[in-house]
Amino acid sequence: MFRVGDRVVFVTDGTVGIVMGIDEDRCQVIWEDFFASWEKIELLRKEDPKTM
Repeated sequence: MFRVGDRVVFVTDGTVGIVMGIDEDRCQVIWEDFFASWEKIELLRKEDPKTM
């Protein structure tokens, strides 16, 4: 579903980030403000390339 390097959006607030790691049901994401966190996959969606 997700791969390292994918641009993702956090569905609850629209924050954009890049996937840096994957572990079972979570992705490590570095967000646009340079904060990094592990998030459940169901809270992320791939960024629409049209909005980049």
